[in-house]
Amino acid sequence: MKTFIGIDLGSTTTKALVIDEKRNVLGRGITNSRSNYDTAATIAKQEALVSARFYLFHNALENSHILNGALDAFLGQLERDFRLEQYLEQLADLEQVCQRNVGSAKFGDAAKGVGLALAKLFSLLKAEAPQLFVPGARRKSDFFRDIAGAQYLALGEKVAKDAGVRYDMLLNVFDRSIIEVENRVYADSIKAHLLAALERTFVALPEARAFSQRIRKPIQSVLDTELEETYVVGTGYGRARLPFSKEHIRSEILCHGLGAHVMYPKTATVLDIGGQDTKAIQVDPHGIVESFQMNDRCAAGCGRYLGYIADEMNMGLHELGPLAMKATKTVRINSTCTVFAGAELRDRLSLGEKREDIMAGLHRAIILRAMSILARSGGIRDQFTFTGGVAKNEAAVKSLTSLVRENYGEVTLNIDPDSIYTGALGAATFAWRAVVEEGKSAEHMGEKVAA
Repeated sequence: MKTFIGIDLGSTTTKALVIDEKRNVLGRGITNSRSNYDTAATIAKQEALVSARFYLFHNALENSHILNGALDAFLGQLERDFRLEQYLEQLADLEQVCQRNVGSAKFGDAAKGVGLALAKLFSLLKAEAPQLFVPGARRKSDFFRDIAGAQYLALGEKVAKDAGVRYDMLLNVFDRSIIEVENRVYADSIKAHLLAALERTFVALPEARAFSQRIRKPIQSVLDTELEETYVVGTGYGRARLPFSKEHIRSEILCHGLGAHVMYPKTATVLDIGGQDTKAIQVDPHGIVESFQMNDRCAAGCGRYLGYIADEMNMGLHELGPLAMKATKTVRINSTCTVFAGAELRDRLSLGEKREDIMAGLHRAIILRAMSILARSGGIRDQFTFTGGVAKNEAAVKSLTSLVRENYGEVTLNIDPDSIYTGALGAATFAWRAVVEEGKSAEHMGEKVAA
């Protein structure tokens, strides 16, 4: 099966999206961008291809009529079991690297005790792993570093105390080890993990086990289907670091404009608020960019701004929006500088302002800055599409909706649940056009795209 892949290498996360020859979206993948951009691009693409397998599993099983109304429950369990298999492999890898680093670290006589404490700690981590992937489980994120780190910290202090070793030694070993594991690609394990996950799923769902032989056939058929990486296009903040030839690179502006057009064909204005920058883009009826504006080098008004505030509040980034939605008033935030906004936050707290009211003010400040960029690009035209990670923040959406209505009247505001993949969708569409409309191939470009 021919596939066309777009990779959007952002400053915070790297996204990948896979489409087929009919431009159907087969799969999406995301990972944290980390310090190694090449690895981030590879892992995001790998995640998108895994997602594509699940899409094909769904189609194959649906056409077989084996599971009837239980198909979604089966695939949901299969994906959770697959993620558990992945997590356990990475956890075992992390333990091995940690133990190796104990020997190389300057722990002196404490090394043996630290090694024993690590063995106990990882035994507990493995025992608790299945509970992280049950239906409805709450995890800090879906990235291994975050999940493993949260569990390691939660259990490590007691383990260190019981073992009679210093807690900071366990933290030191983790910090020295996690980057190596995080930057490792486990592509060769995917099929084995999927098959192992299938056996777990049959145990968890007896009703599916009754049809196990009939289910295995379409699953194996999908696993045997080659997903040919026909053409790959990269974009994003770190696109210059992608391991592609220049012909396989497109600008963020072009990809976000086209991606928004593909999602919503009547799009005229696009606002993308990412981790590092904010983009206001005007497109014609064909998705071609007519004009654009971006923020300056300052991070105010971007996802990094919210990340900084989350750190100041000792909260998770995903908690800011829900907290702001509880506000009974909006505290005015005067500073447009990220660092000064943090100082103003502390001042407001010291004056007795409620956290939720301050959060509402901070979200409004972000959107006000975005509105200024939109005005410089040509204003807001109907339809208006909001993309990027901040588009998932309900408080940001509320502020944007209010300010757009105040300044431009009633305008159709489009927000796709997968808006964070807009740039990757545009890149994948450029990849499709390169082959289907322009007759190009990866080899024709003079350099084989890194798989």
